[in-house]
Amino acid sequence: MNSVNRLDVISRQLSYKDLEKKPIKVTVTGAAGNIGYALIFMIAQGRMFGPNQPIDIYIFELPTSEKAVHGVMMELRDCAFPLVRKLVGTLDLKEAFSGCDAAILVGAKPRGPGMERKDLLSQNSKIFEVQGKALNDYASRDCKVLVVGNPANTNAMIAMVNAPNIPKENFTALTRLDHNRAISQLSERLHVGPEGFRNVIIWGNHSATQYADVNHAYHIDPKNLNAKHKSVKSLVNDNKWIEGEFLSTVQKRGAAIIAARKLSSAASAASATCDHMFDWFNGTNPGEYVSMAVRSDGSYGIPKDLIFSFPVECKGGKYKIVQNLSWDEFTKKKIQETTKELQEERDMALAK
Repeated sequence: MNSVNRLDVISRQLSYKDLEKKPIKVTVTGAAGNIGYALIFMIAQGRMFGPNQPIDIYIFELPTSEKAVHGVMMELRDCAFPLVRKLVGTLDLKEAFSGCDAAILVGAKPRGPGMERKDLLSQNSKIFEVQGKALNDYASRDCKVLVVGNPANTNAMIAMVNAPNIPKENFTALTRLDHNRAISQLSERLHVGPEGFRNVIIWGNHSATQYADVNHAYHIDPKNLNAKHKSVKSLVNDNKWIEGEFLSTVQKRGAAIIAARKLSSAASAASATCDHMFDWFNGTNPGEYVSMAVRSDGSYGIPKDLIFSFPVECKGGKYKIVQNLSWDEFTKKKIQETTKELQEERDMALAK
């Protein structure tokens, strides 16, 4: 058996032309935390922007995490990732966000014992107000922003409100994790790999009110792409399971993971973060869509400027909300519930 040398693999993956590309500057907040620690290595490996795209990584943290960030940076350097052209850890917002092309806002105040939802929203509104203003003052005018820190949708809305010089549509929140969780549940139910599922949708809030919709989803046979696609609903053939156990499992998966490992989802959230940004920067396949929480433009009657999860298609560094999808009565009810929650969160977060 021939041995494979790591440098040979890298040389096949990267050409000198690749290494001469302008690096994408990505700023990550909260990299010393559970999700951020998993995420930063995936970014450095090329999971977020592609295996042939050089990157500059800037890590912003609070003074209380300065030592931890120093340790993270030591590890990143020890990996000698060939895509990383520059690696900077900083406590300074201007240095962190100046000219950044992508901002991944992971750091947020976690919900503590006895803390009311309005208290969590109030404390996080201050964090994302500051970060929104920093993006407004220092970031690239086309900076693509993804909020991971919860409550992600409303935190993204707060950042958006405080960054009027950046297009509103550039502020997004993570529901790709929920999208991936839905696919995983379908994969287990049907005893097939996850790679064949298309057009699963997460509507609404990244919370227990989100609605995982399979009404427009289908499955393809990866081994026979010419075969007729089959609808997910017909394959499952159990509406009670779809509207009951399936939906509930997706909605409450985060809580189940916390109960099992005593920590919140980390690697799965980091992986979904990379999926979200990769599709945004590189595009989705024609006719296929993914779930992103984006600024509502009024589509489907959702109030404008809520950060709401929709099905989107991506092309040329832009996304477009998929239009004219039908809703049954169950779907309408669930979307009303998650919309109401987001409106309440917005009102609490913006209350002075």
